Amino acid sequence: MANLSDRVGRLISGSINAMIDAVENAVPEAVMEQALREIDEAIADVRISYGKVTADKHLSSKQLTENSNKHEDLAGQIEIAISENRDDLAEAAIARQMDLEAQVPILEVSIKDYFEREQELEGYIKALKGKRSEMVQELEDYKRHKEATEKTQVLDGDNKPNPNSGVSAKVEAATRVFERVAGSIPSGSALGETSVKLMELEELSKKSAIQERLQALKEKQA
Repeated sequence: MANLSDRVGRLISGSINAMIDAVENAVPEAVMEQALREIDEAIADVRISYGKVTADKHLSSKQLTENSNKHEDLAGQIEIAISENRDDLAEAAIARQMDLEAQVPILEVSIKDYFEREQELEGYIKALKGKRSEMVQELEDYKRHKEATEKTQVLDGDNKPNPNSGVSAKVEAATRVFERVAGSIPSGSALGETSVKLMELEELSKKSAIQERLQALKEKQA
């Protein structure tokens, strides 16, 4: 199934004349109307994607703000713990601060990606609306031309029926919204000896960093 960008690209680059030529015995007016419906469906699907991206960006921004507030609250609690000679409590608060700090770059990248995706989807909507206006104009031009031709035929005494009358258009339906494929990590996988050691080393490094920050805060408060 084509993804959203491929779908939009196909609709924007598509030609009404090419669609009509591709469908044997198709009524041009029916092909044009089907093309308009396909454009409308694509616009609706892009708007749904836009709404989801906007919601995800809002959640990431909210999380970033909450993390910042928690970090500030912990800073105040650390000062109190140090003044009360409660290094154990200060260390726990510092560890929590470090966890929050580790999330900041990820959240910032996510917000940036969501913003860029919003801009991309807005561009899709504008492009699709422009293409729709173009198709509407082509349909109106065709109807006027058809009406003028029929009047001319009547005046000329040519009352032969349109050989294409009543033939259903067979235009390919719009591609559905692309499917998201989410990978998963198998559960219950055993950690090798090397992995265990690396985890232990990471824990030691974190404890060392906590001690260094605690000492720096004590010196600053002294």
